[in-house]
Amino acid sequence: MTFESTKAASRWVTRVIPVILAVAVGYATYVTVARVCVVRGDPLSFVLTLIVLLLVDFLIHDRQQNGSAVAVLVLYFLFMFLMVATYLRTIITINTDPGLVPLGPLAVSRRSNDGNDKSHRGDDLEGQPYFVTPDSNPDSPGLELFYTKDVFICETDGRPKWCSECCNWKPDRAHHSSELNRCVLRMDHYCPWAGGMVGENYPTAFKFFVQFTTYTACYCGIVLGAAGSTLKKQMSSGNGVDGFLVGALGLGGFFSLFTFMMTITSLRYVLLNMTNVDLLGSRTKVYQLAVRIPRGSEGTDSYHVINYPLERPGSSYSANQRNNNNNGTRARVNTPSMGHEARDALAIRTFAILRTEAGENPWDLGYWENWKEVMGTNIIDWLFPIRRSPCVKHDQTESFYRMGKIVDEVRARHGIAPDSADGPDGLEMR
Repeated sequence: MTFESTKAASRWVTRVIPVILAVAVGYATYVTVARVCVVRGDPLSFVLTLIVLLLVDFLIHDRQQNGSAVAVLVLYFLFMFLMVATYLRTIITINTDPGLVPLGPLAVSRRSNDGNDKSHRGDDLEGQPYFVTPDSNPDSPGLELFYTKDVFICETDGRPKWCSECCNWKPDRAHHSSELNRCVLRMDHYCPWAGGMVGENYPTAFKFFVQFTTYTACYCGIVLGAAGSTLKKQMSSGNGVDGFLVGALGLGGFFSLFTFMMTITSLRYVLLNMTNVDLLGSRTKVYQLAVRIPRGSEGTDSYHVINYPLERPGSSYSANQRNNNNNGTRARVNTPSMGHEARDALAIRTFAILRTEAGENPWDLGYWENWKEVMGTNIIDWLFPIRRSPCVKHDQTESFYRMGKIVDEVRARHGIAPDSADGPDGLEMR
């Protein structure tokens, strides 16, 4: 199943770019093999040279620098192979695993009835999304994914962020994409060069994307160096200017600069553990964190608290739980005759609503840990597009994505110990 943009222009650009890249690579291969490493630049010589290369028998015509030609050919085809492999891996990952947040039941119903992906009322251009305000149901589907964590991003009232288009709660680092009209986990951007949305596949597809831009920059560097060196020798010997070499220099120079800048930018994202969206306004951005604290704790002058599951209006359970929280009492786990209300009270979790300082990144683990989160833990992962990024496993329960020391610093500012979630009696649930 593929996930295309809702915009026709983006879809066509996405389909055309791979053709342009294939033509550019084919042209560069012809110039490098037939014009740089082989003096006879006719198409037949080019085809014959490729066949000989496959037989590992390099035939270099009219040139005594056989060693240099062989080195150029080996490096050229090595980086071309790595470039193509990482590009294909990137495209496949992005188009088969975009990391979309599931639609809420209301959005599913609306879109099914409308027969399309529009989420606004009718044809009213000024109409608001169907459900601008969050779902007020205390048992709203999806809430349990948040309060079973120890830390999650929230609004001022302590509830998670809500997407009015998808009618669902947005996990940490998820954003709504106008290209797909869906919320995307850890959304970065829609990339026509990579063939789609860079999202929850972001760590994995982005790992492959970093490898792709790096190998492409090296590949273009080989083309640029080989074509430039050969053109210089031709001009020095008075043989005139080869138009094919000039064209290769132009293509190589453009794509070398483009892919080099993309590589530097991508590596910066990796080392900071941020996405393109995270960096927008990052110097002034403030995050609100729901941080789990001992059950029944009360708010202070610097923060307020919220209990999950949310109270059901009018229930005797919610009234009893409020009294228990206010009195600081806890039900006993080992009481055989425990009633349902007392038993269920043990599942209550209390969260303090804390704020980061402007510019603080809760997911910054340090350069080395950030690198391993995306690129992997060993050199095989770094060089080859084989395994997925470690951070897409979601195998830890503390938060949706690993958080760094900033969270402990925020706790400390409010007098909350890092290990205080379990409470003194150890009754909090994991």
